[in-house]
Amino acid sequence: MYGAISANKRNTVIIMALFIGLISAVGWAVSAIYGQRLITPWVIAGAGVYTLFQYFAASKLAVAMTGAKEIQKNDNPRLWRIVENLAITTGMPMPKVYVIDDPAPNAFATGRDPKHAIVAATTGIMEIMDDRELEAVMAHELGHVKNYDIRVSMIAFGLVSAIGILSDIAIRIMFFGGGDRRDVHPAVYILGIVVILLAPIIAMLIQFAISRQREFLADATGALTTRDSEGLASALGKLGQYGKPMKRQNTSTAHLFFSNPLKSGFLSKLFSTHPPLEERISRLRKNADKF
Repeated sequence: MYGAISANKRNTVIIMALFIGLISAVGWAVSAIYGQRLITPWVIAGAGVYTLFQYFAASKLAVAMTGAKEIQKNDNPRLWRIVENLAITTGMPMPKVYVIDDPAPNAFATGRDPKHAIVAATTGIMEIMDDRELEAVMAHELGHVKNYDIRVSMIAFGLVSAIGILSDIAIRIMFFGGGDRRDVHPAVYILGIVVILLAPIIAMLIQFAISRQREFLADATGALTTRDSEGLASALGKLGQYGKPMKRQNTSTAHLFFSNPLKSGFLSKLFSTHPPLEERISRLRKNADKF
């Protein structure tokens, strides 16, 4: 368990390197087409600045996009006490607590580190979950905080957005920006277009892979915290029974949630940021004696 947490932190470096590679590929494509080598370092620098901005601002943006409202202890003593007890148990700072007025059962965590963490729950999840199950859900969310998944998610979100914006700008420049490209070999031009078109897709797939693995790890961390894997399995089972899309749906914040908040469909399942509920339940029950 603790080895997996350490491995995740080490793998963050590899993940960031993959994103930087994609950004460099986009920069190279534009440089190759225009014959300007200095374009690539400028592209990398621009993506870095944008990602840094996202790192500090993304949590506020996520809260605004979901419609979450910060609460104090008197506003919802039940949720507040559950989060407070879990924070004490894990030895982490008390995160800010938010509530989303939405009948869809869900929750999320965000922030850049445990000192700047936010956890949120929908009104829907508090209605259908008993205290044991709600504690398990919030332990899962605090697991994301403890494992620094929230930091990786924010950086990945920023990098995916940066790659998408860069690719869009590159396509517009290539087709509508003019310039002298008579000396560009057709093969280089075609390769450049392919790189620019594929980069955002590859970036999203990397983000999905990160999110899915970290959901499994947060499940395990939550179960280890409460010593009650069946409580989390029961909560996931209820999501399978009562789960529905949230009123405010946004693909850019979907990876933050406890379960997929988007409308179900073939493409949403194919590109889901979450592993199937059945698989998560199976893993919890299979490893129950290890928690």
